[in-house]
Amino acid sequence: MGQFINLVVVLSLSLSFSLLPGTASAQLKQNYYANICPNVENIVRNAVAKKFSQTFVTVPATLRLFFHDCFVQGCDASVIIASAGNNQAEKDHPDNLSLAGDGFDTVIKAKEAVDAVPSCKNKVSCADILAMATRDVIALSGGPSYAVELGRLDGLSSTASSVNGRLPQPFFNLNRLNSLFKANGLDQNDMIALSAAHTVGFSHCGKFANRIYNFSRQSAVDPTLNRGYATQLQQMCPRNVDPRIAINMDPNTPRKFDNVYYKNLQNGQGLFTSDQVLFTDTRSRPTVNAWATSSQAFNQAFIKAITKLGRVGVKTGKNGNIRVNCAAFN
Repeated sequence: MGQFINLVVVLSLSLSFSLLPGTASAQLKQNYYANICPNVENIVRNAVAKKFSQTFVTVPATLRLFFHDCFVQGCDASVIIASAGNNQAEKDHPDNLSLAGDGFDTVIKAKEAVDAVPSCKNKVSCADILAMATRDVIALSGGPSYAVELGRLDGLSSTASSVNGRLPQPFFNLNRLNSLFKANGLDQNDMIALSAAHTVGFSHCGKFANRIYNFSRQSAVDPTLNRGYATQLQQMCPRNVDPRIAINMDPNTPRKFDNVYYKNLQNGQGLFTSDQVLFTDTRSRPTVNAWATSSQAFNQAFIKAITKLGRVGVKTGKNGNIRVNCAAFN
């Protein structure tokens, strides 16, 4: 895949606080569908693998969809709902317009595969399918596999207004990042681990242009950026570049989910301010250094963090249902 990709696929780790962090997480469990749809994980995995074989964008698109879903009203597939009538749904909020269609399509195709099995039809939630698909794209791109907790219901509400102020921006500093994660029951280590989702995916030039052209009065280029990398970014993203142009977020291993993300930060190759700050801020730097050295330590921390992420704002009982169509309320 070339450096210039006309895709709306910014895998910005958009995370913010939910209404009820951790609600009903006790209802989640591994093998939740054992007596309902026992082969569901294999069905979803096969559907995701088929989509992955068609385009690598499946990986960052699905990952980002999961993050955006969980941090606005919890992990309830509300981000997949299409706007209808007078209701403008989450996906049409400006902060969600860059969510790639391949992420939505991954969930929809997996849902179709599950429902094609008569005993499973309308028994598995879109929220759980998204959680499983997220695990699968991570593994398919070289990251760790893990057991997914299941038992979420799909949300009954999806409004663009609910997104306001809940997704962090590329220029956020450590305090603002920590504040958003803390509201979700996630600590600094969880935040640093989940930020490594930026080891795959793409970003549009406009998301970081200020770092390479007009950073401050003293310096046009952000001094925390590696000089060679800054020059490379300027070449790929000239002034007045086509806003559809996107570049790899990880300049070294863009198609592999790995700990090279942290090595990039050590070398001043964090694309967003919110990436590079994890190394420049002395409070988070030791963790970056540790995980740059040890893939095993990073993988363990990531599994812990994404499992906690999957518990945010879970819907159970009367607060949700199982959608027939992931993109529409029943």
